[in-house]
Amino acid sequence: MTPPAEYDLRVISLGAGVQSSTLYRMAALGEIPGPMPSAAIFADTQAESPHVYEQVDALEAEHGGTIPIVRATAGSLLEMVNDALDPDSSRRFASVPFWVQNPNGSRGLGRRQCTREMKVAVVKKAIRGLLGLKPRERAAGRFRVESWIGISLDEAQRAKPARDSWIFHRWPFLYDVPMRRTDCLRWNEERGFPLPRRSACWFCPFGSESEYARMRESDPELFEKACQLDDALRSPTRRRETLVGDEYVLHSLIPLRELPSIDEVENRAQLDLFGNECEGMCGV
Repeated sequence: MTPPAEYDLRVISLGAGVQSSTLYRMAALGEIPGPMPSAAIFADTQAESPHVYEQVDALEAEHGGTIPIVRATAGSLLEMVNDALDPDSSRRFASVPFWVQNPNGSRGLGRRQCTREMKVAVVKKAIRGLLGLKPRERAAGRFRVESWIGISLDEAQRAKPARDSWIFHRWPFLYDVPMRRTDCLRWNEERGFPLPRRSACWFCPFGSESEYARMRESDPELFEKACQLDDALRSPTRRRETLVGDEYVLHSLIPLRELPSIDEVENRAQLDLFGNECEGMCGV
C-alpha cells in the first residue's frame, strides 16, 4: 500500500528504549525530515523497569513542550501474570512468553499476547483518542495517521506494516536518517544526553542473564520481586490449564535465584548467541 502524501496525525511510538528515545529527541530537535509529530505515545505496562520511567520523565522534561508525551495503559501486566497463575482467578489475562522446559527436556516459548495487548493495542487506542474518536467509531476512510517507529538498520526485519488500513508505519532510521543501534548511542553521547537503555518489563523473558545479574547488584529488592515471580511460575498450586512443562523467566531454564555470579554470566554471554530482544514494540 502506498502511503498518502498528507496525514491527519503524526505520532511517535515511544517504547523509551535506545532507538525510540533517540528518535524522539531527534524529532523534537528537528533532525528528522518532514513535519514534526504532534505527540509521542508511551504504552505503559505498569511493570516497566525503573530506568524506563526515568527515561520517559527525562524526555518529557526536556522536550515535552515540543512533542507532548501521552502516557497510556491497559492496566498492570504484573497483575495479569498473577491472575494467570492463580487457580481461583477467572479474569482474562495477556500471556507473557515465558520459557518452557518441555517434558522431553526441550525448550519452548509460551504464548505471546503482552506485546500486542499491552503495547500495540494501547498505542492504537491512544491514537483514536487523539483523533477524538469514540469507542467503536470508524477511523478507516476518515483519517490517515503516520506512526513513527524506532526500528534501526540492524533490526530491519522487524519493520512490518500496520494491521489497520488507516495507520501507516514510518521507520526514519531505515530510510530518512539511516542509523544502527550503535549510531543511536553515539548520537546521544555526542550531544551529552544520558545513554538510553533497552526498554523492557522487569520480569521480561527476553532479558539476558547479564541484565538480571546487574539488576541483582543494582536493585536487589526488584531482583527479589523477579525471583518471587519466577518461583511462582513453577509453584505446584499455580493454574496450569494446557501447560505441560515448567516455565522460567530465564532463557537458560534455570531458576532466577540460581543465577551465577556476574563474572560467570558475562563470560558465558560471550558464547551465547541468543537474541534477547522483543519483536519491535517493547525493546525499541
